[in-house]
Amino acid sequence: MDEADNIKRRKDGNLIWIPVNWIRMLSDELSWRFVLAVVIVYGINQGTSIGLYRVSVQYYMKDVQKLQPSEAQFYSGIIQIPWVIKPLWGLMTDIVPIFRLRRRPYFIFAGLIGSMAMLVPAFSTNLSLVWAILSFMTASAGVAIADVTIDACVTENSISHPSLAGDMQSLCGISSSIGQLVGFALSGVLVHMIGPKGVFGVLSIPAGLVMLVGFMLKEPLVNSYSHKRVSQKFFDAIKTMVTALKSPDVWRPSLYMYLSLALGVSIHEGMFYWYTDAKAGPSFSQEVIGSIFSVGAIGSLLGVLLYQNVFRNYPFRSVLFWTQLLFGASSLLDLALVLRLNLKFGVPDYIFVVVDEAVSKMIARLKWMPLLVLSSKLCPSGIEGTFFALLMSIDHVGMMSSSWAGSILLHALNVTRIEFDNLWVAILIRSFARLFPIALLFLIPRNDPNSSILPSELLRTKKGDDVLESESEEMMSLVNNGV
Repeated sequence: MDEADNIKRRKDGNLIWIPVNWIRMLSDELSWRFVLAVVIVYGINQGTSIGLYRVSVQYYMKDVQKLQPSEAQFYSGIIQIPWVIKPLWGLMTDIVPIFRLRRRPYFIFAGLIGSMAMLVPAFSTNLSLVWAILSFMTASAGVAIADVTIDACVTENSISHPSLAGDMQSLCGISSSIGQLVGFALSGVLVHMIGPKGVFGVLSIPAGLVMLVGFMLKEPLVNSYSHKRVSQKFFDAIKTMVTALKSPDVWRPSLYMYLSLALGVSIHEGMFYWYTDAKAGPSFSQEVIGSIFSVGAIGSLLGVLLYQNVFRNYPFRSVLFWTQLLFGASSLLDLALVLRLNLKFGVPDYIFVVVDEAVSKMIARLKWMPLLVLSSKLCPSGIEGTFFALLMSIDHVGMMSSSWAGSILLHALNVTRIEFDNLWVAILIRSFARLFPIALLFLIPRNDPNSSILPSELLRTKKGDDVLESESEEMMSLVNNGV
């Protein structure tokens, strides 16, 4: 029985046992340590932390730092800068081993700086905006380093187990969505009970768990490593990345990924201020805000499950066409809410917002999943972590561009802490902007997710003297067998 039949057999079962068998299959094929590492990094450190972090930071910026919506939108982009320089973290994990280890020390370092950074705003009084932003950026760096390191592990396994590439991205997405559900469900209650600064103290715990991944994960030792060769290895890695980016099979989908995200025009801070406004908006409490975002996490999880069970084998271009179309159309729900059309039809604000959040997050996740799978298939062998980080940094530049475009839009339309008359115009502009990427789908390959995309020369890897013989022979065997 071949690998594909074995995997299919172990996915079979009734509705209850399918996810259990799926996890067991991934644990057996990829090791339980790897699966647990994905759950900790994606589920707890990213998922749960995002849920707690987003709500607490929004209230911190609004109530403690007294920022305008456009300012909060701008600084939310600044905080994401460590994600933009993900290729640097990728180069470090791929090229600069510590104590002859390429991954484990970086997990430990990421967890350490992440937990320490969260303790600064938690225990500081009268913290200036500059120091608060620096603390949030450092915490973001900790999450980014852990993310790029686990991404490298996922990409390596995608090359050695190509039939499981979609399953691994689904595991990452499911872990993240469940973690966000838990985080958002707790966020409003915790912000109400201990305030946003108290939540920052709680956030040091998920970051600390990342250090456990560093101690737990197994990896082969790097042999005969010389630090004098770091500059040459950096040069070689950059040369390989440039070569890959010159390939139309790589730069075309990369350009699409950036533009599709940049044209999203995020105005989430404007919507948050409107949600909590007593005059123009529905005046939602902290607990209600947390529950709304937790429903959004459920929608995101449904999006992952839909992709895994329905759309996983469909061509990238067809899935992205429909999800992008729905992504733009669903954003018009915010327009109906801000214009109070839901009240004219007797639909309470909370019910309408919950449905809006669930639908929009489900569609956004459905749109994001094929891009993740596509990105994992665009990585040349030998610099998987670095190149995947480069692709993800392109995505984060797109999201930062979206955030800053939203900041400019909110400022231009004079949407402030107390003035929301033009918020509906911002929503309308955002909705039309989200339809533009449909015209750019020619940049996406027609391939289905189970086929190779890169030219064969970019999938070859050299046997270096700094890698253990067994590891090099295993990778060369995979390449020679057509993986």
